Amino acid sequence: MFFQCKDSHNGKTYLGCSFGVAACRNFYTVKYIRLPDLLNELTIARSEGCYAEVIKQDRKVSLLILDEWLLMPLGSSEARDLLEIIEARHNLASTIFCSQFTPAGWHSKIGEDTLADAILDRIIYNSYKIIIEGKDSMRKRKGIQE
Repeated sequence: MFFQCKDSHNGKTYLGCSFGVAACRNFYTVKYIRLPDLLNELTIARSEGCYAEVIKQDRKVSLLILDEWLLMPLGSSEARDLLEIIEARHNLASTIFCSQFTPAGWHSKIGEDTLADAILDRIIYNSYKIIIEGKDSMRKRKGIQE
């Protein structure tokens, strides 16, 4: 499943986390992480020699929520890491992608054509798409009122 908003503050994270809370309440394991943090986690795991273990842990999570999906273009090693995660979870567990960009723009953000094709084939053809429209930020609506 992926959420895409035409405005950057319309509740992608809020909605993704709501699904995560509902999954937790039904005794599913959930991991919420921003994509830049996940890629950093994988880089550190590789340097510390525990890369395979981190991939294995992420594969076991029932629901992985990736926020800020492809907010920045990926480097080649980041694209390979992303393919490893997506492949490890493909048809085994659920993943929510929260993005400001339409799936049509994801290919160019991933960069390398072959890796982009492999990643997107595993996501696009087996997912639900939710587009959120509106102008008010969920942070503004749900935040502390003055």
